[in-house]
Amino acid sequence: MTTSLTRGLTRVTGSSLGPYQTAVIRIGLSFVWLCYLLREWPNRRELYGPDAPWSWGMAEQLTGDNHAFTPLMWSDSPVWFEAVYVLAMVSSALLMLGWRTRTMSVLSMLGVLSLQNRSVFIGDGGDNVIHLMALYTVLTRCGQVWSLDARRAARRDGDGRGLVDVPGIVLWAVCGLALVVTQGLGVAGMTWTSHGPLPGLGWAAALWGLWLVHGLWWAARRYAPGEPRAVLDVLGHLAHNAALLVIMVEVCLIYATAGWYKIQGSRWQDGTALYYPLHIDYFSPWPGLSHALAVSGTVVMLLSYGTVAAQVAFPFTLMNRRAKNVLLVVMMVEHVGIAVLMGLPFFSLAMVVADAIFLPTSFLRRLGALAARVLPRTRSFSEPELLPAPRSAGAGRPGLVREQGP
Repeated sequence: MTTSLTRGLTRVTGSSLGPYQTAVIRIGLSFVWLCYLLREWPNRRELYGPDAPWSWGMAEQLTGDNHAFTPLMWSDSPVWFEAVYVLAMVSSALLMLGWRTRTMSVLSMLGVLSLQNRSVFIGDGGDNVIHLMALYTVLTRCGQVWSLDARRAARRDGDGRGLVDVPGIVLWAVCGLALVVTQGLGVAGMTWTSHGPLPGLGWAAALWGLWLVHGLWWAARRYAPGEPRAVLDVLGHLAHNAALLVIMVEVCLIYATAGWYKIQGSRWQDGTALYYPLHIDYFSPWPGLSHALAVSGTVVMLLSYGTVAAQVAFPFTLMNRRAKNVLLVVMMVEHVGIAVLMGLPFFSLAMVVADAIFLPTSFLRRLGALAARVLPRTRSFSEPELLPAPRSAGAGRPGLVREQGP
């Protein structure tokens, strides 16, 4: 018992678990969010901007009551809105590619919060998944594999002593300057002690904290490679593994609550629940297919009961690897069906990506190897062995050069 506990503690504090799974979360959700922003580019002003039915004044009143964080409330200028929207697209694209994942995960999170908290009635459920995962991803080392950061680390000669990462230093300095300007202007929503991501932690304190941790990591790697570096490594592993656990628990809660709430509904109890959405024109991009499926009462009943059973059972199947893998495929197929039958592609894609956190590492490694054979230039993205172990010195930008940062 003691030996197993010690081994488990050593693993949790000595490595960042699930590198492939967190990479899938990073790539998948950034891809979904970017595709959504691109699709809505012609309608962006009506959804989140100055022409939205949910006006800037109404949004200001709501955020004043619920204290939701959105930089779009800092100004009602159309230029500011366009800048935030473009920044959201650029940061999500760079995060998907794994370029400076430490910085891009924070900027992408700010982009998600900016738009979603500006117009709270825009979304189909997938926006909630993206919202939560964007917050959790900030604490993960999601660029260990399948990223430009990993490829850059793999190509570095020796320990990188004496090399100066000018783009990284500039990016870190610009982020610090942006925080100084924002804090100096006394922007609404940027407080130190209240209304932040955690109770008693304001958004200013959270963002400054992330910025300073990056600087601390750089200083420790460059000037204190011994015990201080080892301590920061342990803290980084703990933060990553804790965030990974929270993501897994979140997915389980989504399915468990959805399943148990369905059980309480009379339409789900009699097996007719799916009949009704299949006849709603607004959710029927292929009416002929939906109506053909709804003709059979047996099929509707099996799908209704099967949906409830799969959602309720999913958290329990995690105790058995084979059962988990089988039900994972079932859940993904279900979401594909929702995308096709109900016209909710972004919700379905977001849930499929969230489900991928439970995919076996062996499967993801084979998937990466297949991608490397199809696209030879991606080979360095798929091999974690190419990532160098933490070294005694380095000269990158503060905490933003390597994914070994906290």
